[in-house]
Amino acid sequence: MTRRRFPEQRLLAARKLHPRFTPVVFALYMSSIMAFLMTLVITAVNSGLDGAFMARVWQAYRVAMPVAFLCILVVRPVVARLVQWTVRSI
Repeated sequence: MTRRRFPEQRLLAARKLHPRFTPVVFALYMSSIMAFLMTLVITAVNSGLDGAFMARVWQAYRVAMPVAFLCILVVRPVVARLVQWTVRSI
């Protein structure tokens, strides 16, 4: 039985990226979130929480995010191999 797609569903599906971009999208999301969280924590530890805290976080994040993105792109295949060696397959 074929499911009918409503126009909104077709539009949403057309806006999604091809599955071949999965590693890059994963790296983008992971680096964005992790760089932001690490920047928040490290900035708070190093300089404390005050009125200029978020400005310092943003300044550090602008450097940290692209670096994290490139690192995840490079390291992801190595980590995948390590997980494959470590976790038993069913």
